[in-house]
Amino acid sequence: MHIINSKGIHVGNVIGSAIFGLRGEKLYELKGISIYRLSGELVGHLNDTSDTEKRLDRANDRLFVGGY
Repeated sequence: MHIINSKGIHVGNVIGSAIFGLRGEKLYELKGISIYRLSGELVGHLNDTSDTEKRLDRANDRLFVGGY
């Protein structure tokens, strides 16, 4: 499943309950629509839009700075 930022750019992928950057590095954990740092800190949410892509709102774009 792809993660798309507020500008429509593909910035990451969801595989299982993990979020990976475009270079394949594990960045975050996903529990439902909540995004957590690997340390367990809640950092944002995904908009539940479809089965093939999830969209970030503008406030959560910062989670993927430089990842595209």
